[in-house]
Amino acid sequence: MELIEQELIDLLKKGDADAFEKVFKTYFKNLHAYALYILKNSESAREVIQQVFYKIWEKRVSLNIHTSMKAYLYKSVYNECMLQLKKKKNKEAYLSYILKQDANKLAQGASEKIETTDLEIRLQKALNELPEQCRTIFQLNRFEGLKYHEIASQMSLSLKTIENQMGKALKRLRIALAEFLPLIIYLLWQV
Repeated sequence: MELIEQELIDLLKKGDADAFEKVFKTYFKNLHAYALYILKNSESAREVIQQVFYKIWEKRVSLNIHTSMKAYLYKSVYNECMLQLKKKKNKEAYLSYILKQDANKLAQGASEKIETTDLEIRLQKALNELPEQCRTIFQLNRFEGLKYHEIASQMSLSLKTIENQMGKALKRLRIALAEFLPLIIYLLWQV
């Protein structure tokens, strides 16, 4: 380990925010690319990097680096990625288990708990709450089957605008219809 790097680590241990910022700015881009390679999702990769740096700052006093800063950071990112992948795998396995266990109960109790008309009413309400352009783009894509580039051409908008508006619509609808998720999944399995 170089003397300059050791001094940087010592400054980090003392809570020097400038040293922390220097390490962050120096390594963020490459660490993000590494995490993205593992996780295949930019937002998840960004969260992992933030978590690694958060932990470094929180544990700065007891920071114990035997290798180079770079090696330490890459190993930390790798470990955090593996943890996130494990959590995702466990969550998916649990969801699958719950869905399998409750499939019969859901089929029998679906009409009692939530009728399809309730879902349709809530969907229509959620759609009406979307901004006009966002709603139009969503309806053209999901109900009329138009592809993004067709919508962009028809509405004289950029493809990026269409993608952003669809992302916005899907996020808002996911939140508005969260309680209906088991029913929606069940209905999709029946198709």
